[in-house]
Amino acid sequence: MSLTGRERISRILKREPVDRIGLFEHFWGDTHKKWTAGGHLQPGEDLSRHFGFDMQTSWCFNCVADLDFEPVVIEETEETVLKKDGNGAFLRQHKLHNATPEHVDFTVQERNAWEELIKPRLAPVERRINVDAYRAAKEQAEAAERFFCWAGVNVFEQMHPVCGHEYMLMGMALDPDWIKDMVETYSDLTIGLMEILFEKEGEPDGIWFYEDMGFKQRPFMSPDMYEEIILPAHAKTIDFCHARGLPVIMHSCGFIEPLLPGMVKAGIDCLQVIEIKAGMDVLQIKRDFGDEIVLCGGMDARNLVANDRDAIHAELVEKVPVLMKDSGYILHSDHSIPDQCDYETYRFFVDEGLRLGTYAG
Repeated sequence: MSLTGRERISRILKREPVDRIGLFEHFWGDTHKKWTAGGHLQPGEDLSRHFGFDMQTSWCFNCVADLDFEPVVIEETEETVLKKDGNGAFLRQHKLHNATPEHVDFTVQERNAWEELIKPRLAPVERRINVDAYRAAKEQAEAAERFFCWAGVNVFEQMHPVCGHEYMLMGMALDPDWIKDMVETYSDLTIGLMEILFEKEGEPDGIWFYEDMGFKQRPFMSPDMYEEIILPAHAKTIDFCHARGLPVIMHSCGFIEPLLPGMVKAGIDCLQVIEIKAGMDVLQIKRDFGDEIVLCGGMDARNLVANDRDAIHAELVEKVPVLMKDSGYILHSDHSIPDQCDYETYRFFVDEGLRLGTYAG
């Protein structure tokens, strides 16, 4: 039985028999540049095609509050630039390489600023959607027979660009009604934009939500706080997707094992990225939740960064035979592939992972 990527991922997300485990990955932009400069990739070559990935995504929603705001440069050096954006956030970005912006300050630090400056602007209008990008990615995925996901952030990842993690988390504890209002507003915005896009351009094969809800050894909130404040929006957006037959993959960096019962209750079909260096145990998660959700990731990127093929092989041998049981696994690192990883190392990771992850018969 040889399946297309679209067929394979569709079956895996239902835990139905397949020919091999799935394959997908995220890369730093600098990694693509390094491998191209090294002659391993042709200029502009698509990594999905090069490595034979089973999936493709399109991130096409803009949830910045003021779409007409031109970012203002506050401070600039040779290496960084500090800008104020359309959320009233002050973010410092690195100019020499791709990196997560540093959160410097936020105009919105409490409920009144949210209600006055942000909430009235968050209407689900078509100009928030990059329709052309979605259409092009959808057509490309269909031509390559890859499983195509709309991708974007859910409510937790939509709030902190407005008020930062610190004020958001203090709000959960000190003014939960404010955070609940933000959660409801952003879940309605997401659903409203999906309705516009899917009516205009058709539905994807699945949904990929990004929700970084943890850091090293701890989630950002307690399970009780998750279930009271965040879970209702997760359930609402996931129910919307499921009503259209769209399975939901949810990404979260960091240690989020205490939140998993609630996330499963909210209806996720697949958990990604399962960050080992943050304390996640992918084999334990397979034992605890393998009958309910598919897993994607959980392969320690530190071995790839170290270009340690012996460690990569040992990890694959330990994990893949367990994770592939009941057709419930998609091969992926536990974060993304940085430019310290050599092309040959990643090629070995893919080839050996798929060799081990091919089903007999």
